[in-house]
Amino acid sequence: MERRAFLLIGFIVMLFVIFTSRLVYLQLFDESLKLSAENNVIRRLKDYAPRGHIYDRHNRLIVGNQSAYDLMVIPSQVRDLDTSAFCEHFHMDREDLRKALKKAVVYSRLKPSVVIKQMMHSEYAAVQEKLVFYPGFFFQRRLLRSYQYDGAANIAGFIGEVSEAFVRNNPEYARGDFYGVAGIEKSYESTLRGKDGVRRIVVDVHNREKGQFEGGLYDTLPVSGSHLTATIDIELQRYAERLMANKRGGVVAIDPQTGELLVVASSPTFDPNLLVGRDRNRNYVELYRDSVDKPLFDRALLAEYPPGSPFKILNALIGLQVGAITPNTQYTCGGGFRHGSLFVRCKCGTGHPLPLKAGIYKSCNNYFCTTYKNIIERHKRAPVGLQNWNAHVKSFGMGEFFNNDLPTGRRGLVPDSTYYNNVYRTNRWKAVSTISNGIGQGELLVTPLQLANLAAAIANRGYYYTPHIVSHIDGEPITDPHFTQPKYTMVDSIHFETVIEGMFEVFEQGTARLSRIEGIAMCGKTGTAENPHGQDHSIFMAFAPRDNPKIAIAVFIENGYWGSRWAAPIASLVMEKFLTGEIKRPEMEKRMLEGSLREEYDNQARRLQERRERNAAARQ
Repeated sequence: MERRAFLLIGFIVMLFVIFTSRLVYLQLFDESLKLSAENNVIRRLKDYAPRGHIYDRHNRLIVGNQSAYDLMVIPSQVRDLDTSAFCEHFHMDREDLRKALKKAVVYSRLKPSVVIKQMMHSEYAAVQEKLVFYPGFFFQRRLLRSYQYDGAANIAGFIGEVSEAFVRNNPEYARGDFYGVAGIEKSYESTLRGKDGVRRIVVDVHNREKGQFEGGLYDTLPVSGSHLTATIDIELQRYAERLMANKRGGVVAIDPQTGELLVVASSPTFDPNLLVGRDRNRNYVELYRDSVDKPLFDRALLAEYPPGSPFKILNALIGLQVGAITPNTQYTCGGGFRHGSLFVRCKCGTGHPLPLKAGIYKSCNNYFCTTYKNIIERHKRAPVGLQNWNAHVKSFGMGEFFNNDLPTGRRGLVPDSTYYNNVYRTNRWKAVSTISNGIGQGELLVTPLQLANLAAAIANRGYYYTPHIVSHIDGEPITDPHFTQPKYTMVDSIHFETVIEGMFEVFEQGTARLSRIEGIAMCGKTGTAENPHGQDHSIFMAFAPRDNPKIAIAVFIENGYWGSRWAAPIASLVMEKFLTGEIKRPEMEKRMLEGSLREEYDNQARRLQERRERNAAARQ
């Protein structure tokens, strides 16, 4: 018994020592309980990290940050709320207030929720003193984007608030956070975002902030996001967008020596500042619902068009590579390409033999239909020949994703043998069954980005760099080999000079002679792509100077009639602006800036509506 009593006493003494030691530690050394005990007078605020800035290639700020304020509420702290006075002070509808408070209670009675989002500084300054009358409400400062230019909306992109589903799938985000929705903001989200901090503020019984808790001892500082240098020239981008006003289409310009994108213009576009502040959601809905102009649709990266006559250049190169033609191969047009009952009309206007160079600058359909037919018939079976042609085309970046740092894109379409086997339900079709590929029509589809990259590959005599939109992060150049190492095509460099000579003559004596820049050797190809839904598309691709090229460009103008009417002058003006820094052809510039295709688009929309009404009537 004595031994048991001794053990019991020892056990009690041991517990006393343990509890006493723990109490001393908590009282004298551990500050966490102090924080917990004072939580009723300490407000914990997220200190949002500034997103990284976005600059253009000349270090001009494109996207920065600006302060905004969210009016927050902690439901458990709200006392005797006068909703009428509150709504008057904060210019808020009573029903909206009721919904906001109900949503806040559902979320948490103890955690803060947003009542009014993104009040700009002027609005905040006018009402902040009113908070003394409304316990449980407080302002939380946050940072919104500030767009320094009214252009490049499709490239810079925009941010939006995370949804609950997004937070569930991305636990590093919290309710009320923002993330990149489009453009560079989206593709470089993790780089731009930074890391948020926490501030603890002492609040008195009147809901007034009294300063930092313990002098900020328990605060954590935010870590800013990284700054990016975009490859675009913002002034050149804005100039291209001005030229594209009242037109639909895209302009893409590339530095062929690096793959850096100089211009990625989509039209119609919008002012990115529309998607900042309290009116953001309303403005976004209006832009989204615009099913006619589709300003949120990036035509430079997503629109797919038949490439038209510029694609003849690629067929010429493939023909030279596989031995289907030589630079001296001549064909006589006679008004078009004929094969049995098949006839492809041509407007080159020649009835005498044409060599390759003349075939290019006169844009002879017969020449390139015949060349394409010879390419496919180098093999006994057309499907085999087409697969070989398909591989050569894709080596120029057609029909594939570039897997670059742009957040969106389309692969276009370069049909292969399987495609035609499905169309004709047999593999016994012939080269002439796909003859439209010879002149860039038929099933072929490319994006403006892909056609600009084709121009860059030709300018480089057989290779290109993956087109990309960011060159530096925090001042350090991007060294990813995917962007810095050249991609070689399946056409040898020796075959390019004859084709480039023909493209040079397009400006000297061909279809683009009126778009020539004095003193600069330019190479290009106009195009007119047939459009079953309306007027033909105006297309142009080019590069300059001819030797040591600095810019490669592609322009698509929807329903623009023919290449030399709209696309070639616009491309020429953008190139002149980039290469010389000024425009010395004011009449052409004025015609392009003031020119409009609105009437054509309105007529097209009217015809479409009439057709829908006729179809609806027929169904009834």
